[in-house]
Amino acid sequence: MKLGANYLGNNECEFTVWAPLLKEVAVEIVAPEKRLLPMEKDDLGYWKVREKNITPDTLYWYQLEGEKKRPDPASHFQPKGVHDPSQVIDHSTYTWQDQDWKNIPFPDWIIYELHVGTFTPEGTFEAIIARLPDLKELGVNVIEIMPVAQFPGARNWGYDGVYPYAVQNSYGGPNGLKKLVDACHQQGLAVILDVVYNHLGPEGNYVSDFGPYFTLTYNTPWGTAVNFDDAHSYGVRNFVIENAIYWLGEYHFDGLRLDAIHAIYDLGAKHILAELAEAVEVFSQQQERPLYLIAESDLNDVKVINPQELGGHGIQAQWSDDFHHCVHTLVTQESIGYYQDFGQCQQLAKVLQEGFAYTWNYSPSRRRYHGNYAGDRPPYQLVVCIQNHDQVGNRMLGERLSHLTSFDALKLAAATLLLSPFIPLLFMGEEYGEDAPFLYFIDHSDPNLIKAVREGRKAEFEEFHAEGEPPDADSIETFKKSTLNWQSRKEGKHKVLWEFYRELIRLRQEIPALTQREQYNSKISFLEDEKIISVYRWSADSEVIYLLNFNGKEVDYSLVIPSGNWQKRIDSSESQWQGSGSKLPQSLSQSQSLNLSPYTAVLYQKA
Repeated sequence: MKLGANYLGNNECEFTVWAPLLKEVAVEIVAPEKRLLPMEKDDLGYWKVREKNITPDTLYWYQLEGEKKRPDPASHFQPKGVHDPSQVIDHSTYTWQDQDWKNIPFPDWIIYELHVGTFTPEGTFEAIIARLPDLKELGVNVIEIMPVAQFPGARNWGYDGVYPYAVQNSYGGPNGLKKLVDACHQQGLAVILDVVYNHLGPEGNYVSDFGPYFTLTYNTPWGTAVNFDDAHSYGVRNFVIENAIYWLGEYHFDGLRLDAIHAIYDLGAKHILAELAEAVEVFSQQQERPLYLIAESDLNDVKVINPQELGGHGIQAQWSDDFHHCVHTLVTQESIGYYQDFGQCQQLAKVLQEGFAYTWNYSPSRRRYHGNYAGDRPPYQLVVCIQNHDQVGNRMLGERLSHLTSFDALKLAAATLLLSPFIPLLFMGEEYGEDAPFLYFIDHSDPNLIKAVREGRKAEFEEFHAEGEPPDADSIETFKKSTLNWQSRKEGKHKVLWEFYRELIRLRQEIPALTQREQYNSKISFLEDEKIISVYRWSADSEVIYLLNFNGKEVDYSLVIPSGNWQKRIDSSESQWQGSGSKLPQSLSQSQSLNLSPYTAVLYQKA
């Protein structure tokens, strides 16, 4: 089944919409000439009509009960926005050039998250293409695009989307997105899309006129929950599964990032995530290339990634927010909100050894026990970061890590990320210490909704004792301030940091002890008072030791190493990286005392 307007060629189109409780549904053609097409309903509540003389780019509504006119919930394009007619799209007109593309092995992924509207001054899909060689040179191999499902207005983070199948018109529409994905594949980059299945945005959200897409049984931070287990939930589940296959098929995405799955509620015998994973696996086999799902989750629950034969959902990977929170608190000393749960080297050492810091131990911010053990799953099943759109943009002033800590601490955080056994995610601009903030912005047309957003943001930050007023989310200036200063990556400390990231990525991809991410082949120790973590990692024929000094002062550390000839590969305190100057030897042959500069990362490899 294909929902929405499925163009069949030769000016023929089949329209399909789910509306199980309605008694009359019709397609109203708006342009090029007006006419009404009555639809027939099947036993599951799907209304269909196949019609000739429907050309690509035809505009249409659904007419409900002879009265309401509504855009298609599965619209493939909303050329004039969320309140206007949907448009028929002929997906066959785009000629793909990625026939030889087979995706990248998942354990090798290095993800780069970007927001289309602020990644370039133009704010379009096609404008990104010119920057792909720079990302390739950096060493990242996967681009994660923040949501592009049609949202109100021209600027938004994307999580207020209301047409999950429609490509945002202000970004360049369907063809613009296809050109970007195609270009990525031709340059050896995989692409994943951030999709939102836990809620829809408030403006232009008309799906409840069609059927019970929501349930009052649960609530999310963004309002009423999506109906995945209540009456008529079969149609909602199919809507989501078809949507996932649509993005992977029509747009050739290599995977999907599932937003906030902890706000997806389903007490049925088969969880929607498990059903989704099954469907994607079948489609992956049909396409003869691997396709992946990554769950953003703050549950610390290994059930998300466990295979279904072990009672899990079978999702390829999930986030470990604990990694971010550990690193962030160690380099910034922040302790407000959920950061109060972190700040110890012991916690970061635990994350590096088994994935989570909270594995059914007490969480002060939650005031309950939290998480379970993930150390028996491969490390590549966890995605980690030191910055992302949430952790930056949900701050009142949108401060990046470069605004909150020193240059030495930025390098230390980068090394902690890229030398870890997990899948790393970089947030656009992080790699060169972008100076522009990433602020929260919207472009709603409803004055009451804009007012509610402003008041909600203000109340949220008052709870965190933030001083001053949050930037106006509806102002275009707030949006413009968030645009990357891309040219700065070749200047001063920005250039040094960019080269440091590139070198870390190169080492991550070349040293066998670091490329081994199937198992936790590591021994980790820490000194809490000195704020030092020592990591020894190995594979069959390769060994490395790296030290992470989170202390703001010099520290003497007695390093115990296996016998052999150990050569220094990278040292963030060296002048090459604009450090204060290293006091560490180039080679080691036995255990010895080392003097570590403040906020230093150093890696030795056994020759």
